Amino acid sequence: MLLSSPALADRVIEGRVTVVRDVDTIVVDGIPIRLNGVDGPETSSRIGREARAFMNRLVRGETVTCELNGDRTHDRWVGVCFLADQDIGAIAIANGHALDCQRYSRGRYRDLETPAARSRIRRAGYCR
Repeated sequence: MLLSSPALADRVIEGRVTVVRDVDTIVVDGIPIRLNGVDGPETSSRIGREARAFMNRLVRGETVTCELNGDRTHDRWVGVCFLADQDIGAIAIANGHALDCQRYSRGRYRDLETPAARSRIRRAGYCR
């Protein structure tokens, strides 16, 4: 199975987004990718479903380029993905659908967080 292949570690993949699991996890040509440094609400909440819908509108069916960092979490590779050279994690955060997860982003998205998102979205404990 491709997901366990070390050939995917530390590489760039390009492909069509076939599934949006939530605002911080997409599937690119069958490969689940966790957006590095993005802290999104769970889809069990209304704001989580809204965030997933936003990401669906943004990238589903589109071709993205993902720079994998070699890390894995559950069944997902971890990386930063781009749509037309724009970081989709940054887009989600700037539009108020997610927060910066400083532990993994090293603060890359901190200045993009919106006040509304800070008040609506509960930051994951591992991101504090």
